[in-house]
Amino acid sequence: MRFTFPLTMFGVAMVGVLLCAQTPRPPWRGAGPQPCIGSDGGAYQCPPAPRTVAVRAGRLVDSKSGQMLTKQVVLIRGERIADVGSETNVAIPPGTLVIDLSGLTVLPGLIDAHTHMFNTRGPNTTTEAAMLVAVQNVQADLRAGFTAARDMTSHGNGYGDVEIRNAINDGRIDGPRFQVSTLGIVWGAAPAAAPPNPLASTVVHSVDEARAAVREQIGRGADWIKLYPAGNYSFTSTGDVQYVVTYPMPVLQALIDEAHRLGHKTGCHVYGGEGQKNAIVAGCDTIEHGFGLNQEQIDMMAAKHLYYDPTLVRYTEPNMDDTDNRNTGGRYRIIPIFEKAARMAAATRGIKVMMGSGVDGSTYPHGTQALDFEWLVKRAGLSPARAIQAGTTINAEAMGWQDRIGSIDQGKYADLVAVSGDPLADITELQRVRFVMKGGKVVKDDR
Repeated sequence: MRFTFPLTMFGVAMVGVLLCAQTPRPPWRGAGPQPCIGSDGGAYQCPPAPRTVAVRAGRLVDSKSGQMLTKQVVLIRGERIADVGSETNVAIPPGTLVIDLSGLTVLPGLIDAHTHMFNTRGPNTTTEAAMLVAVQNVQADLRAGFTAARDMTSHGNGYGDVEIRNAINDGRIDGPRFQVSTLGIVWGAAPAAAPPNPLASTVVHSVDEARAAVREQIGRGADWIKLYPAGNYSFTSTGDVQYVVTYPMPVLQALIDEAHRLGHKTGCHVYGGEGQKNAIVAGCDTIEHGFGLNQEQIDMMAAKHLYYDPTLVRYTEPNMDDTDNRNTGGRYRIIPIFEKAARMAAATRGIKVMMGSGVDGSTYPHGTQALDFEWLVKRAGLSPARAIQAGTTINAEAMGWQDRIGSIDQGKYADLVAVSGDPLADITELQRVRFVMKGGKVVKDDR
């Protein structure tokens, strides 16, 4: 029988596991016991052997139904959940390590669908310094309870996000399970006077260049393709909002079609206007931000089964008002326009609202992005249950990982977090995560 695997991060990892299982290692001739070998060929100390662990959950949020369950047991073997259910129905084998969270509320590991693991690269930033900051950022995210994330461009750091993702997969550093989008692709109306920066976004000038750029980034390890169909906004003298249109529609359609042809998805940075509508018409898989969404566009997104990732906190920060005050003399503000669009989208049947922070180490520090759950409730009008689903089941589905993360179910990864109170009553509880487990490994325990 022949097996094939998709060219995703998980598929590549599984192929590696199968090859290791089929190819016996030669006897180790170096110091200490037989080590594990990383993707770069270097040796490192192997992780502990898989073990059986039972987690007693006093309360457990069922992210699929949005309901609170009580007195649950999660039985874990190695990285995966072996069983879950009431303490009367799940037997704990003798000798099992028991983690008692009976005084806490347990949830599936949180998922942030819009991160930037790298800070924006400055003129004097070295590659080595940028990588160290990225490692610090992903570890902060993990300790905050985000056991999985989607990274939406490396902020001028080339394919460094691929290296961070692979290092996490290899077990060399701790961090969330990542899908990454590498450089991103932008439009250039005219040829550049200087050679392009190989670490910055890829600039395209035609349909052929657009398709080639998609192939190049996927070939270098991108899981997603990040696009920018609509540029910045400005206000007219009468308060109307104008948005810059970037790619011509045939170029945008080619970018999305080529990514889909290769089995990958696209995420589109849009603020509003014609470029935003073009992204929806062309079928961009996730619409990011969307300040100027109107009901017609939202209904079109629902019909096309596109996902909406508002990144609410990032674009309702005080610095947004500062910018508008400078540009309009304090007459006009984008924040109320954005909040109205987010509420309208959240209230529309068929729209799947994601939780994505846009955390970037500048105006939004890593490790604090659970603020976005609060904003989804207070600014977009989601119930706490829907906000939690945005950062668990919906994000897992958008990332194509609904079979492995997003809920506490048998066979999925043992990615768990715990908080003291009831997040269905007080969503801010998610800003005070006490316990984090990723793949059966305890990352944080502040009980």
